[in-house]
Amino acid sequence: MRPSPAPSAPDQRRSRVHQAVRELMAEQGFRISMDAVAARAGCSKQTLYAHFGSKQELLRSVIAEHQELATAQLSPATEEPRAALLAFAEEHLRHLCDPSVVAASQLLAAEAHQFPQEARDLYRDACDTLVQRLAAWLQHAMDQEWLRHDDPHYAAELLLSMIVGMDFERQRFGVPHRASRQARQRWSTFAVDTFLRAFAPSDEHPDTAAPLPTPGRRIRSLHPLPTSPRKRNGASP
Repeated sequence: MRPSPAPSAPDQRRSRVHQAVRELMAEQGFRISMDAVAARAGCSKQTLYAHFGSKQELLRSVIAEHQELATAQLSPATEEPRAALLAFAEEHLRHLCDPSVVAASQLLAAEAHQFPQEARDLYRDACDTLVQRLAAWLQHAMDQEWLRHDDPHYAAELLLSMIVGMDFERQRFGVPHRASRQARQRWSTFAVDTFLRAFAPSDEHPDTAAPLPTPGRRIRSLHPLPTSPRKRNGASP
């Protein structure tokens, strides 16, 4: 097996710049400057502008890198939707476990009211774009009859919520979370399999489907939930 080729000089520089941005966002939030990025990455400010054009485009480049990694397996050509969603979930959780991502999230949320336009732009480029990409793949999966037909954007938002669960909040508040890869894999499997069961293709005719509950009405379970002596706290994998 031939070894992977060494990264080119431009790729190495881009990697250093992206890492510098991630670190500085956790330290400076929206106040990050091109001067600070250049100093941290060991390059000139002119080089940054030559390659990225502006601070906004540089931030989009860093965001796009994560989105490309997370959605790489969500290809229309895949024949294994479960495997694709598991790979997406595990990569997304790995990213959210990065301490610099957690620190940046805390600082950016605290500064959002001072930088409203920058906050809206960041949300659009990061969160909205990820939902759109996932929704496009889910729409394809529905068209292929891998999933039952429903609103793909609602389904994408629901799936992302199931994948993240409460673990990102645990990190923000400094309490035990799923820090190991094994724990994240177990949660990813649980979340994805639960989602796939909920959206499994159905042969049931729409006219004979069970009626939806009245909005706001409390649904009483027909069977009480079993009690378990096993502890179910945030640190459980």
